[in-house]
Amino acid sequence: MATTPRWKAALTKALSLPENKQQNVYQLATVDANQDPRSRTVVHRDILHPEGCPHLPVLLTTTDVRTPKVSQLRGHPRVEITWWMGGSQDQFRIYGPVRVVPSPDAKLDSGSGSREPSLAFDRMDEQDFDWEKSRLDVFDSMSAHMKASWCRPPPGSTMQSYDEAKKWPQTVPKLREAETEEDKRNQQQALRNFALVLIEALEVDWVQLAEKPNQRTRFTRSGEEWKEEIIVP
Repeated sequence: MATTPRWKAALTKALSLPENKQQNVYQLATVDANQDPRSRTVVHRDILHPEGCPHLPVLLTTTDVRTPKVSQLRGHPRVEITWWMGGSQDQFRIYGPVRVVPSPDAKLDSGSGSREPSLAFDRMDEQDFDWEKSRLDVFDSMSAHMKASWCRPPPGSTMQSYDEAKKWPQTVPKLREAETEEDKRNQQQALRNFALVLIEALEVDWVQLAEKPNQRTRFTRSGEEWKEEIIVP
């Protein structure tokens, strides 16, 4: 029976270390329509896997569905993340297919929705994983100020001055806790723009710089099995 890959256990342990407190962000690299590389920092939210399949980890982060990276992810649905944890001096580079889970009300370009073959995502679909419930749960787990960030104008759009930001909503309440009509409108807008981004791990490159000499291991998944190789740092 396939078990949790060693890299995932190492990643979970690294995240739990006091010296890595708040080091929960990583760089997500994509390719745009011109085949140019693009990179940005995103916040790690969780690690999922299909029921009974701990050997198929899926990393979860979030985004605004109006950002350019969403069309990039849908047009070229494979990515790599780079996750540096300075406290323990561990670096994880994780590569694999990606899926965007938007609001059912989101209007996305239907011409850029190709999907890569995916063992984890397909298995979760077969198990009737409730993607929308997961999206709502993740949204509700965020702070009121973070939820309000999805009420802003489209990320990357032009502003005349920074004073415009003073007019944006500052907080959005939890689901079922909106009392005023304004809170309800803001909550609906934020939810419409909020999307999950899920990355299925196929290859993982783990560098341990705290070890002397440094250690580096490459993990590659073929079907259900993970293979490990010791490689030069």
